[in-house]
Amino acid sequence: MKVVIAGAGSVGRSIARELSSLDHDVTILDKETAAMRVASVPNVDWLLADACDPKALLEAGIDECDIVVAATGDDKSNLVVSMLSKLVYGVPRVIARVNNPRNEWLFDENWGVDVPVSTPRIMTALVEEALAEGDLVRMARFHRSGTSMFQTHLPESAPAVGLSVGEVVLPAGAVLTTIVRDGVPLHAERDLTLETGDQVIIIVSDEAERDLDLIGALMGAGETSD
Repeated sequence: MKVVIAGAGSVGRSIARELSSLDHDVTILDKETAAMRVASVPNVDWLLADACDPKALLEAGIDECDIVVAATGDDKSNLVVSMLSKLVYGVPRVIARVNNPRNEWLFDENWGVDVPVSTPRIMTALVEEALAEGDLVRMARFHRSGTSMFQTHLPESAPAVGLSVGEVVLPAGAVLTTIVRDGVPLHAERDLTLETGDQVIIIVSDEAERDLDLIGALMGAGETSD
């Protein structure tokens, strides 16, 4: 797989290091000379250039890549890279880093973003997940498909406890996909019975979000966290 990473900061380098260890073809580019820490990730191609420049992206091989990761520390740059990658060069998959959560609403298909990654939102969701048993917490939003991933832990009082997955009737557009029990992820087979303390993962379409209160009530969730 060919991957182009815009931004050679700590985030970009970490991604490049992991992907190169999996034998992917990685090119990382940055306009700052100080960012060219080639020795830190020696098994990738490095390019000193502005990722917002179409010529630089072509030199990095964007016309042949499978994935672009816009991982700079500047949201404006990440949006420009995403737009060029998707709308000009037709890159199949564009992943963009969101530095300021206030800008998250911009990172959608209109700017060429398939998957926005907001570290503050992820950290917030993890804190909520750790502190708020019984709450329905949004863990991720997938703009391209128009769906979100929610999770909750089932309290003893949850109406779903004791039911099999097949007996749990969710609104149209909501699907219970995974159950994590004692740290072990389980596929949500129809005959699997839900137990107190189970962590349930539910994929919800944008349209079905109007029924989040109903989903939360079924799972014993007191409130919904976004």
